[in-house]
Amino acid sequence: MDSYLVPAGYGEAELTEKRSRFIGQVWRVETEAEARAHLEEVRRKYHDARHHCWCCVLREGNVLRYGDDGEPQGTAGQPMLNVFLKEEVSNAVCVVTRYFGGILLGAGGLTRAYGGTAKLALDAAGVSRMRLWAVLAVPCPYPLYERMRLLVERSGGTVESADFGSDVLLTVLLPAEDTAGFRTAVTELSAGSVEVLVEEERFRPGPP
Repeated sequence: MDSYLVPAGYGEAELTEKRSRFIGQVWRVETEAEARAHLEEVRRKYHDARHHCWCCVLREGNVLRYGDDGEPQGTAGQPMLNVFLKEEVSNAVCVVTRYFGGILLGAGGLTRAYGGTAKLALDAAGVSRMRLWAVLAVPCPYPLYERMRLLVERSGGTVESADFGSDVLLTVLLPAEDTAGFRTAVTELSAGSVEVLVEEERFRPGPP
């Protein structure tokens, strides 16, 4: 499966335009049911707001959804959705809540405000790349410990845990496609004394 971009976590941002207050929130989701649950949660939290516009992008089934919630058609949900399409971020739901400030913004003003708030919320959430990662067991003699940690970092991996016994046993997360190159580098570093074992492979978010 190819890698793809998703929100790194929850993000929230605010924008004020001509006394209207826009509150944007972004979550990473896997299903439409999760997306709808977040929308309902926002409606309850900001029950006195006039509009709760939203968009949802799901990789599974190529789902693209949005709602204008009473704003003029094409001025809210679509510009929000366009932010995620432009940034190529999927498995996301974004809700922008508007408290009306008494001044009409016009179609162009609404489009900029909703799209801008969605972008700010996505920036606040950050972006991760979902990809296949290998979970590696790397036994490491103490004299090689620091050099092995540096090698993991240079290889684009992370040390998930270290068990200090007679040797150090590192649990390493590494992009699956980089496993062969990492094994070769470990063999060179340890003069063939360290064997890397692949314990499992899993899809998870990591650096973009």
